[in-house]
Amino acid sequence: MVIKVFLASSSGSTAIKKKQQDVVGFLEALKLDYTQLDIACNEENRMWMRQNVPEEKKPTNGIPLPPQIFNEESYCGDYDTFFDAKEDNSVYAFLGLPPPPGSKEVPVEERNGNAHGEKEQVEAADEEEGEGGEAGDEATEGETAGDEPPAAEEGEEEAVEETDEVTEDTQAQAEEVEEEEEQEEEDLQSEEEEELRQLEEEEEAEAQEGEEDDLEETQEEEAE
Repeated sequence: MVIKVFLASSSGSTAIKKKQQDVVGFLEALKLDYTQLDIACNEENRMWMRQNVPEEKKPTNGIPLPPQIFNEESYCGDYDTFFDAKEDNSVYAFLGLPPPPGSKEVPVEERNGNAHGEKEQVEAADEEEGEGGEAGDEATEGETAGDEPPAAEEGEEEAVEETDEVTEDTQAQAEEVEEEEEQEEEDLQSEEEEELRQLEEEEEAEAQEGEEDDLEETQEEEAE
């Protein structure tokens, strides 16, 4: 089984180039056999890619952008699904390949079995905790209800204030990171839209050239 990666070699989008390099570099790091298919210089590759991406996986405009990944004839996904698989340590499952011996990736069957075992462990722990809680309640029945908690010391109050300050700083940093991510996402969408526009212009130009060639041939035949 050979992995097919459909790329645009002459893409003017920095975001698309970065995505393509990320996919190719990761496949090379895993030492997997793959083939790069250029859709910018080969019309057949472009048409095959567009026809074989499932309808439910295509964007709203119906034209999928590179990189698109296939295992032979089977569609694996685009860059976003590839990135998610990489983050979840499930790239082999994403590509439809069995993980090699010693791989950190856990087969889907074993992963489901582990999840079931973990659920049983959690339930057992909850039962033990419930029994311990009942014993704790019985022990506290003999305590005096009127006992008051000791007053907080000055050091504890200062620690609380410092914690509040750290929390505010953390929230501010999180907001800044979120704003930066939103800006990057907007830039990426703009670059993808520009790339799509360029591809459509190239197709229109090729269609016009074909019509002009046909017209010239017709005029030459009429002149003869």
